[in-house]
Amino acid sequence: MTNLVRTNYQTHPFHLVDQSPWPLLTSLALLSMVVSAVLYMHGFVSGGLLLTLGFVLTASAMTLWFRDIIAEGTYLGHHTFEVRKGSTLGVALFFVSEVFAFVSVFWAYFHSSLAPTIELGNSWPPLGITPLDPFAIPLLNTVILLSSGAFITWAHHALIQGKRTAAIWGTVYTIVLALLFTALQYVEYQQAGFTIADSVYGTVFFASTGLHGMHVIVGTLFILVGFFRLFSYHSTNNHHLGFESAILYWHFVDVVWLFLFITVYWWGS
Repeated sequence: MTNLVRTNYQTHPFHLVDQSPWPLLTSLALLSMVVSAVLYMHGFVSGGLLLTLGFVLTASAMTLWFRDIIAEGTYLGHHTFEVRKGSTLGVALFFVSEVFAFVSVFWAYFHSSLAPTIELGNSWPPLGITPLDPFAIPLLNTVILLSSGAFITWAHHALIQGKRTAAIWGTVYTIVLALLFTALQYVEYQQAGFTIADSVYGTVFFASTGLHGMHVIVGTLFILVGFFRLFSYHSTNNHHLGFESAILYWHFVDVVWLFLFITVYWWGS
């Protein structure tokens, strides 16, 4: 009986990635962006140009890296069940790190607001600071963000049920509402009677809402990528981990905003 020799067969369900230049390039691009941001904030010549260049390099490296990952999962079939389990765990750990990032910001806020010092006039908001009306743009943004969360949930369930058109439209509505939220937050910042340099109130206000605003922008891009993949038939009813991760990220952004609205805008005013 002839012994058959099997070659080029994988005996495990894991994906052993090929060598890639993108992790190193992304690290260097992030380093250049951070250093450029410090130079820009300290008024160095050409700091703004260097910051823009660092941002472009970071975005380009991430785009190329994501392109390879999409090809591995969609066209090459490397994202097996075990690989998806590992990716899900990675996303969960990422959310844990995000939670602690916001915990640090809320910690700073409550440390200053619960026991305002004499330098703040023993009051919160500090003397001379006129807080924003929580029932104006902040309340409208709350409704917009929660509505976007409802639409993306509708899109998710539609995708699971095989209703591709409904999933696409739900994602489109979410992206439009996310852009509207960001635009209204910009208007709010323009109307604010204080800056990030005005007392600890201005610092923690812009640090908390600005950090959340950055997460909204990242989440919008995350969902936008999911939309293009959905439109290109990359996502199916049982294989859409990237889209599902974007949805979970967006719900996390919703929950953080509720805490911000209640504590910073309403209670803090």
